[in-house]
Amino acid sequence: MSELITAELVDLDLSATTKDAAARSLAERMVAAHRVTDLDGFLADVAAREAQMPTGLDGGIGIPHCRSEHVNAPTLAFGRSAAGIDFGAADGPADLIFLIAAPAGADDDHLTILSGLARRLMDPEFTAALRAGTDPAAVAALIRGEEPTPEAGGTEPETETETAEADGSVPFRIVAVTSCPTGIAHTYMAAESLAAAGRAEGVEVTVETQGSGGFKKLDPAVIAAADAVIWAHDVEVREKARFRNKPLVDVGVKAGINRPAELIAEARRKAERGEIAAVSEADGGSGSGSGSGDGDVGGSGADHAHFGVRLRTYLMSGVSYMVPFVAAGGLLIALSFAIGGYEIASAKSVADHFVWGEADSWAALLNQIGSAAFAFLVPVLAGYIAYGMADRPALVPGFVGGSIALTVNAGFLGGLVAGLLAGAVVMAIQRVPVHATLRGIMPVLVIPLIASAVVGFLMFIVVGKPIASLQNALTDWLNGLSGSNAVILGVVLGLMMCFDMGGPLNKVAYAFAVGGLADPTYGSLKVMAAVMAAGMVPPLAMALATTVRKKLFTKTERENGRAAWALGASFITEGAIPFAAADPLRVIPSVMAGGAVTGALSMAFGATLRAPHGGVFVVPLIGEPFLYLLAIAAGTLVATALVVLLKGARRAAPDAAGEAGAAGSDDSRVTVAA
Repeated sequence: MSELITAELVDLDLSATTKDAAARSLAERMVAAHRVTDLDGFLADVAAREAQMPTGLDGGIGIPHCRSEHVNAPTLAFGRSAAGIDFGAADGPADLIFLIAAPAGADDDHLTILSGLARRLMDPEFTAALRAGTDPAAVAALIRGEEPTPEAGGTEPETETETAEADGSVPFRIVAVTSCPTGIAHTYMAAESLAAAGRAEGVEVTVETQGSGGFKKLDPAVIAAADAVIWAHDVEVREKARFRNKPLVDVGVKAGINRPAELIAEARRKAERGEIAAVSEADGGSGSGSGSGDGDVGGSGADHAHFGVRLRTYLMSGVSYMVPFVAAGGLLIALSFAIGGYEIASAKSVADHFVWGEADSWAALLNQIGSAAFAFLVPVLAGYIAYGMADRPALVPGFVGGSIALTVNAGFLGGLVAGLLAGAVVMAIQRVPVHATLRGIMPVLVIPLIASAVVGFLMFIVVGKPIASLQNALTDWLNGLSGSNAVILGVVLGLMMCFDMGGPLNKVAYAFAVGGLADPTYGSLKVMAAVMAAGMVPPLAMALATTVRKKLFTKTERENGRAAWALGASFITEGAIPFAAADPLRVIPSVMAGGAVTGALSMAFGATLRAPHGGVFVVPLIGEPFLYLLAIAAGTLVATALVVLLKGARRAAPDAAGEAGAAGSDDSRVTVAA
């Protein structure tokens, strides 16, 4: 770890009192060390990761971490807080803070080293040495592993497993899989926690980590010899079929960190009762298998979650893979319109007619490249919805079903249905018992063949035409929207875009809008305009609020506000997440109100948009551009006024009670209240 942390990246007297301030203080050291290129951009990525799941761990540890394009070298900064900082751990604030920064394309070797630190954090002697250290260079060396952790002395007691092996008995054996969305820390901390609890309980625990530091499969013989399985995961467990016919405990990754002994005990109970998990023999397993949060002991993750939760997971899987095609294709098409006008869409193929010195030829080239990218929109959506349900064997029938949806003019809705059908058909096939000789070819030949035929039949003969009729009806409805109906739709879309700022509701509204761009009409172009306008409001409102009423915000929030101007103008709604995370009850309702106003006005003004992204940079492509900007400004002002009013009322309460003097500076009052 010699390149990851130095004495300059160690702060043994961290004075920050909030997690945002702590992250900023440590990140500033990374900037000074030339490891981070854009402080505000990196902190926005840290805040977005923190919003997904708190990074506090029991034992007084906080591990804010993320991958970011603003990081040019894997870096770790350490801070020690005397007062403690709340990172969301159940047992209270953290005094040991590790800020882990990984480049967006970090190599596996460095991430594996980071995982080594995560494991060491589960060692009480290591954390005790960190709390006792007085020299930053010595602490950095300790973290790098150059100085041994102080030993307690004496001979370690013999574990129950060693005793069992000595007397010839066989210990209880567990195989486990741990994984988290980022794959930098929680994955490996859960692995170490389970292994340590196993040693203490006399249980042999072998863990497979499926994080970003690599994916090395467990030996099939080890799995076969195991008495039970534990999955502690927040993302899909890969190749789940390896663990079939075993008792299974399926929980979120934080349960693996915080309650390993309970998970082991539950695994033992299930083994004693002979409970066998319903994991398919096919390669892909059955269902999404994503754990969620801490999970209950013996819980089942997303495989056994409420149907609505699982459906959302499947749909978001498809949307997340679809968005890059939408962004690339849509912006290329938008750029072609800016150069050659809307009539460029009917230009001859550039393969047959291209003149190097002609602007129209370049516009046609961009338009046709963008259109090629856009043609993948529905198949990719369907394919990855199916993938989210049933893993790799479902990709082929999913893509086939999505392509057929385009053929029968079923459009975006057809893609949704095709993806769900493909996933369901594959999951059904996976549950059919097959002879051992066929298992090897099931995921690569049999399942794709049969599932594609079934999905193709259903899409061509059974459901394709009715969905196409529904799609046409929806298109006609959008084209006919006017007056109050259009305004109501704008309000709903605005509320959805601003409620979770990049979360599931935001993605649903965005997916609804970009789906209409596959076959654009006047109504669908109005929807796209309203969605983008509303999505710009939250960061712009917070930027304006931190400018006009600085005293209501902490120093960190004011600095985030400066970055939020650019994020909002670029249609990056996530720029408001740090503010919402710090004060959700005041920020979220305020920006939702502003988004609703903007969505309603955009629809009422009849603004249209052919680009799926771009913010103010695609204003030349917007129909009624001045009224469109007016709608954004109106919503921003409404949101700003509300958040200032609500924060001002909160601040006035202690002042009215005569507590202003005790509260100290404006910044400290706001921070404590938040």
